[in-house]
Amino acid sequence: MKSFLDENFLLETKTAQTLYHDFAKSMPIIDYHNHLIPEQIANNVQFSNISQVWLAGDHYKWRAMRANGVDEKFITGDASDFEKFQKWAETVPYTLRNPLYHWTHLELQRYFGITEILSGETAQKIYDDCSSKLQTSDYSVRGLLAKMNVEAVCTTDDPLDSLNFHQQLANENVNLKMLPAFRPDKAMNSDDIIGLNDYIDKLEKVVNSTISSLQDYLAALKNRHDYFAANGCSVSDHGLEQIYAEDYTEAEITSIFDKIRNKKDISYQENLQFKSAMLVHFAEWDHEKGWVQQYHLGALRNNNTRMLSQLGPDTGWDSIGDFSQARMLAKFLNRLDTQNKLAKTIIYNLNPADNELIATMIGNFNDGSVAGKVQFGSAWWFLDQKEGMIKQLNALSNMGLLSRLVGMLTDSRSFLSFPRHEYFRRIVCNLFGTDVEQGELPNDLEWIGKIIQDISYFNAKNYFKF
Repeated sequence: MKSFLDENFLLETKTAQTLYHDFAKSMPIIDYHNHLIPEQIANNVQFSNISQVWLAGDHYKWRAMRANGVDEKFITGDASDFEKFQKWAETVPYTLRNPLYHWTHLELQRYFGITEILSGETAQKIYDDCSSKLQTSDYSVRGLLAKMNVEAVCTTDDPLDSLNFHQQLANENVNLKMLPAFRPDKAMNSDDIIGLNDYIDKLEKVVNSTISSLQDYLAALKNRHDYFAANGCSVSDHGLEQIYAEDYTEAEITSIFDKIRNKKDISYQENLQFKSAMLVHFAEWDHEKGWVQQYHLGALRNNNTRMLSQLGPDTGWDSIGDFSQARMLAKFLNRLDTQNKLAKTIIYNLNPADNELIATMIGNFNDGSVAGKVQFGSAWWFLDQKEGMIKQLNALSNMGLLSRLVGMLTDSRSFLSFPRHEYFRRIVCNLFGTDVEQGELPNDLEWIGKIIQDISYFNAKNYFKF
């Protein structure tokens, strides 16, 4: 029987072990999508204790604690940092077979050298040990990133953001790259007319210009897109239920915007048309600048309205949605492609039932101009666990080129989440290693090792050109 989380964790064959230890393990990390706070990186924040860096903002853990019967006071409430950690520690033994059990102990090992199992009984000792280390210079935010060999991170930033912290870090001339990603979801959210108008009012102040027409609005957003580019941005990102690709005319969108600006209701069809038009504009600007555009599809958000009203969004009340993806996605990508305005594109899928759909869709628009131009992004959110990753990797292998995948990302708000790259690399190495030992792939470790390194690092390095 193997020991829990030993050096060959998830590596079931000798070949898999060789591929991981000799080829994947030492590769740097390019984390091209996350929700880290730029201010904390720029100011090299020092956390006082492990709860602050590990539990704050982590709705994966929050959902598990709630499922375990933990009162909200100890999750997002006013309990002390240690009380929250204690409740998480008491929950961990109940997370067996949930990826949180692996991630929790992997993170304790990799950052703090702790091999004990976290539980209610070990909570105090582990809390004190980790918190003591976090107060030393090696465990500052940048120290934590350095421990994981992180070369570059792309934060997620609204067009209104000043990017002052990205500028601050860039001016320090440090090795770590922190780059912004343009995330204009709020700018096209015509589901909420009042909220969208508030957003437009804020945009007016940022660009110091009145916005009274659609052309004013597009010019202001293009101004921000240009500003992001001037500050090192080369990536956009969209979090959508599904792609919007309704037919529309410029006159129709002009009229719809006028209704929005005058705070008048718009129809369901007009809502879809407005979102469709905005997506096209954003995509065309991305192509113009040679950016990479990312689409995270399939989340059904804010399902619990009672808790949403108490805690706000992004607090753990989202799930996988069952949206129809194929037709509108094909229509959207085809529109851009026929106009020669399709940028490098990554599509992330949240519903495993759509894995093969996305894996075949990308093949429709890979035109030979760039290796892996249109990507089936790595398993996302609820799917970035062992089974979800394997299903995504197998779908891509069967219907595309896994060898051109740009690898893993954390999609996380925590500076302790970077062992997810290791988790992913171990799974990839195990897949290849098993195939070799079963005679399904040749025993050419030099070539397969190169492919492993490409998936781990070089594909992303070449694709994003950071």
